[in-house]
Amino acid sequence: MNSANPCAYSVALTGGVASGKSTVADRFRRLGTSVFDADVVARALVAPGEPALAEIVAAFGDDIVDAAGDLDRSRLRKRVFEDNESRLRLEAILHPRIRAALRAQAQTCATPYCVLVIPLLAESRGAYTWVDRVLVVDAPPAVQIARLMQRDGATRDLALRMLASQASRAQRLALADDVIDNADAHALLDDVVARLHRRYLTLAAEKSRQ
Repeated sequence: MNSANPCAYSVALTGGVASGKSTVADRFRRLGTSVFDADVVARALVAPGEPALAEIVAAFGDDIVDAAGDLDRSRLRKRVFEDNESRLRLEAILHPRIRAALRAQAQTCATPYCVLVIPLLAESRGAYTWVDRVLVVDAPPAVQIARLMQRDGATRDLALRMLASQASRAQRLALADDVIDNADAHALLDDVVARLHRRYLTLAAEKSRQ
């Protein structure tokens, strides 16, 4: 725990692409926990008229937006996962803004603890030293690939590139204080999240007394 953290008790929820992070985050919401999602922040940052979208257009060209002026997400995703330099350029535009927004949201959290959904935590752990605990949603790569192909219509080649662009499964697990095995859509997920919820309430109460 970081005693210098001025925020409510914060749990970073992370995991590889298509590991089931959104499903787990939704379970915490149902229990009344504040959940702040880096992907939701990112979507707001690239809305028409936002400075980040203008920077993305300047970096990637006018064809990265559609006729209505909205970001063409599928085109951008294809481009950044085919070219590492493009991915790094996009991350340099978005990630500092995302980190600042998540920190601000955690500071205004009204519940005993908050969950921060941060897909790329393993790649940027040093920027989140203020987070108290890390929860990893884990699934084998074969399951992630199958989900990407079924859910997003990705080709197997694109799915493999998406996995390769992220930290390894071992790197994520090395950060974990808690792990949810989400290889299967199992009926016990509610019970697993409920147990973690009770643990985090206890930890948050202990922190508040310090």
